[in-house]
Amino acid sequence: MYAIIRTGGKQYRVAPGDVVKIESLPSEDQTVEFSDVLAVSGEPGTLAKPGAAKVTAEVIGEGRGDKILVFHFKRKKQYKKLRGHRQSFTEVRIKAIEADGVTYTAAS
Repeated sequence: MYAIIRTGGKQYRVAPGDVVKIESLPSEDQTVEFSDVLAVSGEPGTLAKPGAAKVTAEVIGEGRGDKILVFHFKRKKQYKKLRGHRQSFTEVRIKAIEADGVTYTAAS
């Protein structure tokens, strides 16, 4: 059982119990609910667009990713510029997927 969700301008394939690093979310609680569910797989080999679905997750932690170097260079012009960037992320654990009244949770 898995679902395709959209958050932070990206799409993620999640299943109950998965730990996913997503774009940074402002959350005061330790639970996050994703209502933008694009597709749900109930049985193996099938994929369907649900009528009403949501994915609930708990926030594990926050952090920053690896540094990415951005280097601009124009030859014969003596122009060089080096910048670095670290993207913030929120790490979440998927607790349950609810699709059309059926709830799927992680086997603990």
